[in-house]
Amino acid sequence: MAAEIVNPRNDSGTDAPEEPFDPVFALHRGGKMAVQATVPVRNKDDLSLAYTPGVAKVCTAIAEQPELVNDYTWKSQVVAVVTDGTAVLGLGDIGPEASLPVMEGKAILFKQFGGVDAVPIALATTDTDEIVETVVRLAPSFGGVNLEDISAPRCFEIERKLQERLDIPVFHDDQHGTAIVTLAALRNAAKLTGRTLGDLRGVISGAGAAGVAIAKFLLEAGLGDVCVADRKGIVSRDREDLTDVKREIAELTNKAGLTGSLESALAGADVFIGVSGGTVPEAAVAAMAPNAFVFAMANPNPEVHPDVAHKYAAVVATGRSDYPNQINNVLAFPGIFAGALQVRASRITEGMKIAAANAIADVVGDQLAADCVIPSPFDERVAPAVAAAVAAAARAEGVARR
Repeated sequence: MAAEIVNPRNDSGTDAPEEPFDPVFALHRGGKMAVQATVPVRNKDDLSLAYTPGVAKVCTAIAEQPELVNDYTWKSQVVAVVTDGTAVLGLGDIGPEASLPVMEGKAILFKQFGGVDAVPIALATTDTDEIVETVVRLAPSFGGVNLEDISAPRCFEIERKLQERLDIPVFHDDQHGTAIVTLAALRNAAKLTGRTLGDLRGVISGAGAAGVAIAKFLLEAGLGDVCVADRKGIVSRDREDLTDVKREIAELTNKAGLTGSLESALAGADVFIGVSGGTVPEAAVAAMAPNAFVFAMANPNPEVHPDVAHKYAAVVATGRSDYPNQINNVLAFPGIFAGALQVRASRITEGMKIAAANAIADVVGDQLAADCVIPSPFDERVAPAVAAAVAAAARAEGVARR
């Protein structure tokens, strides 16, 4: 029987080479999302309420009291998922059009796991100021902004400038989502082995968006010490080739004053966190401290294969769904935005992020084990727990408006 054929191109009538059926292309045909009305428009009475002339009453009320936009439109329930396509998954700089399948995927995860509507917005510019100005002009339509797959170091400046100019949450998930879930897993790993964060020395492979954010966040949460390594080795104060971002990291991290290679830093280390790709030699993993943790999160190929990591580490985590302890951002961002939008927060603070990490860790509860330091992305308890914790933290920190 002949294989079923699918054409990965659109139905414009243009001939395309026939290829064997691919379920990925089949699922993506026509996109993964659509807009759906929440009110009926069945007759002239419905039309007069949903649109003209009735809608004019609502418009006039909002013009007189701008805060009513949150009650009478979807603004307070919708997030803009914004990218320039320069750092997509493991694909790199593939451009805005090619990034759209990922942004659509992010949007449906917002809805599926957090009940939050999201709109993918791929921008045809990589200029920092142009991105900022564009998002600022779009912001009246949204309750929050999720920056996605924007390359470092521009992502740091873009997020900072947007949060300075907007009074809605701006959250770069590649930074903070990864850091939050990492902290949750690390808290439980430490608990499992009878230690605290302050007892641990960590090594992070990768000084991009995720690596920098993880380092800062873990130190904020009380990690004993951490050093960050890039392609040239440990990011240390004595290096003269550092960007402004890496220079800041050199000042904040590496209390031990280590220099040299990533492999040398791993000697006696308690934690390895990989967000860079590449391969860490087995000998370097073997040189880590007893009861070490290996969080090798590169996809699809972890920096340390789980089979190797399990020889030496007490807890092993990856970014993959086919191994236990998946460090997956979907554990964080849907609940974080659900909680922030619920209280109409003006920003997402460090306290809100720590609250989210603690909530994720607490969901594990009595199930805590070496192969369960982090809940499954499909655990239905996660998003509500994170949302409640984030909302409470926003109120405590004075950034909630309801």
